[in-house]
Order: sequence, then structure tokens, then C-alpha cells
Amino acid sequence: MQTIELIYPHSYDSEDLPETVAAIGFFDGIHKGHQKVIKTAVDYAQANDLTSAVITFYPHPSVVLRDDVREVKYITPPAEKQNILQKMGIDKLYIIRFNKELSLLPPQVFIDHFIAGLNVKHLVAGFDFSYGHKGKGNMCTIDDHSKGRFATTTVPKVEFDGEKVSSTKIRQLLKNGDIHKVNQLLGRCLTISGRVVEGNKRGHTLGYPTANLDVDPEALLPKPGIYAVKVVYQHQVYEAMASLGFNPTFENNRNKPVLEVNILDFSDNLYGEKLRLEWHAFIREEQKFSDVQALIQEMANDEKKVRHYFAHHSEQM
Repeated sequence: MQTIELIYPHSYDSEDLPETVAAIGFFDGIHKGHQKVIKTAVDYAQANDLTSAVITFYPHPSVVLRDDVREVKYITPPAEKQNILQKMGIDKLYIIRFNKELSLLPPQVFIDHFIAGLNVKHLVAGFDFSYGHKGKGNMCTIDDHSKGRFATTTVPKVEFDGEKVSSTKIRQLLKNGDIHKVNQLLGRCLTISGRVVEGNKRGHTLGYPTANLDVDPEALLPKPGIYAVKVVYQHQVYEAMASLGFNPTFENNRNKPVLEVNILDFSDNLYGEKLRLEWHAFIREEQKFSDVQALIQEMANDEKKVRHYFAHHSEQM
């Protein structure tokens, strides 16, 4: 997959680009609804021997359009999004830089420049996709703006349990720690990658050595707590328990959560190694314990619960 970053105005000439079928959207999370849009484009491209593409944006429009939003955390930060799209068989990924200038473009100019201008012959989008200044362009107006230069497919909303699958819903579920439902809406396990960095080595003294993961600061993490996770390391998959939180038993003033992973039945040194973590289930809330012995006892309970969970949930998302 070729990744191309674009800023308005880009300098590409449509005549130099292959005829393309493109799926367009922000696609944070690449959940089941997004997957339907993207797969529609890929299938059409393959059936008609055309190039498949995803057109997406960065950063999130709210960072540019709202004074009260300084940063946004992403269900799938850019690197994770690229990784998933590559696995979906996309030929080209266009990432349009969302800035003030782009937000002011009239809908027609946006279509001329970023759709017709990229030699898109068929555009696929969700029913609620909008474009141009104040979102005045949408899937009802797009045929007028296309001027016959490309065809369109509008993908209807995808539901799960009678409710629309959306990034907003997934964000809410992550806040509640409902990993099971998150994974159902994603159609796969929520994943995050990080490098193992040096921690305080407290886990060793407690009998539960942990790998401290330095993860993408833009990644949206679930609520603090203990989780059943799987760790992918050098193409091997290991069961593990993860602690995401502020270590309240030992610290009072930490302002950023720490992600520590205890890989079951594993003792290699992982410092500096890159791990991929799959979130499977929420085990319990983070707690402050009165003494170290109580914490060790609870960690033993956590391990039992995690082992029990994986013994009875062997499915792969």
C-alpha cells in the first residue's frame, strides 16, 4: 500500500494517476460500518481491474474547528489505521491534512480537487459523509458536484443489536471499559502497539514482572483497570494480564496512566522490544490497597480470572 499525504492545494495531475475506486471518510476505528464502505470499494476495484484507495483526513476536524479542543485521541491513530488498511488490501492511502483552509473550501472545489483531481472514477462513502465548508456537501448533492466525472455508491448505516455502529459509541464503551462490546463493533480486537521501556521494576519484587509499554500518545485507551489481553511478540501470541492506571497503592501524583503487561508463563527480557497488544476483557477496576500483601493477593486472583477467561474464550476476533 502506498501512503500519500496531501495538503490543499496538492500538485497531482489526475492524468498521471491510475483510474481509482476510492472509499472516503475519517474512519476512526475502522469499525464494521467503515469496513463495509472500504470493502465495497476494494471489491469494485478488483472486479473492474482498477486501483483501490482510501481517502481520509488528519487531524480530526474538531481540533481545527473548535476552540475548546486542543487534541483528540484516536481509536486507531494514524499508524494503526495504516496497518489495518494494508491488511484490507488497499492499493493507495491518501491522507488529507485537515486545516483551516481546507475547512473553508466550497463543496464543488473539494470534489474538483480531491476526487476528480485524483482520477477517482467511483467514490464510495457512508450515508452520513459530508464535505466542503460547514459540511454543505453530502451524498444527496454529490451527483451534482461530480458533473458526470465519476459514479458513486452510498453505503447505508450498519447496525449491531438494533443500534448504529459508530466511533462515538465505541468511544463511550471504551470509557466504560466494555471491551467485549467494543470488539463486537470493531469486528476484531482493539489493538495497540508500543515499545517496552524501563519501569520501576516493582513487578519483579511482587512476583509479577511486567513490561511497561510506551504507546502512541494519540491512542485512545480504555478506562483504568485490569484487563485480559494477548501479546503478539515475534509472531507468537501470549496470554497476559494488563494493568492500565495510576498505581494508587504506591503513587499519589501521577497524571498520566501507565500500561504494564504481565505475560503469563514468560520470562524473557523484553526491554526495547516492540509488542502488539490485543484487548480481550475487562477484569476489574483499579484499586488502592492498604498494603503490598493485599495487592499481591489480588494480583493472584487477577491471574486466575485471566487464565479462566482464556480457557473459556478461545475464539479469535
